[in-house]
Amino acid sequence: MLRHNTRWLLLAAAVVGADQLSKWLVRGALPLGDALPLTPFFNLVHAENPGAAFSFLAGADGWQRWLFTALGLGATALIVALLRRPRRALFGAGLACVLGGALGNVIDRVLHGHVTDFLDFYVTHGATQWHWPAFNLADSAIAIGVALLLLDEWRSSRARTS
Repeated sequence: MLRHNTRWLLLAAAVVGADQLSKWLVRGALPLGDALPLTPFFNLVHAENPGAAFSFLAGADGWQRWLFTALGLGATALIVALLRRPRRALFGAGLACVLGGALGNVIDRVLHGHVTDFLDFYVTHGATQWHWPAFNLADSAIAIGVALLLLDEWRSSRARTS
C-alpha cells in the first residue's frame, strides 16, 4: 500500500500539519471570542465548536465529542482502505484531503474537547452583516476533497458514456 500511495498519505499528513499549526497559532494569538478584521469580508476569529458543521449538536451534553470522534476515525479507516488500491489522481487527492481534514478535527476533539474554528467570511450590506459559520483548514480540506471526488466521478462517468 505505502509504495503506491505514499503521495496521498503525505498529502493527508501535510493537511493535518497545516491544520494543527494554524489552530495552534490562533489559540496563541487571539483570545477566545476575539476577531481580527483583515478585509471588508474576512475576519480571523477564535471560536470553539463542540459540535459538527454549522455547530450541529454543539449544545449537547458532551457525548457528541465522542460520536464525532468515532465518525472521524471510521472515515479514516474507510479512506485508508480505499487508498490501498491504485486509483486515479483526482480520486487519491480527494481522499487524501478528506482524510487529513477528518484527522485534523479528530485531534482537536481528543485533545481539546472541541474543534477550533477561525476563518470568518461575511457579506456586509448597509448596517447588516451576514456571516458564514466560522470554520478551519480541516473543514476546508474536507470540502475541497469532496469537490475533487465529485469531479473525478463526473469525469469518469463522462468517459464511460463516450
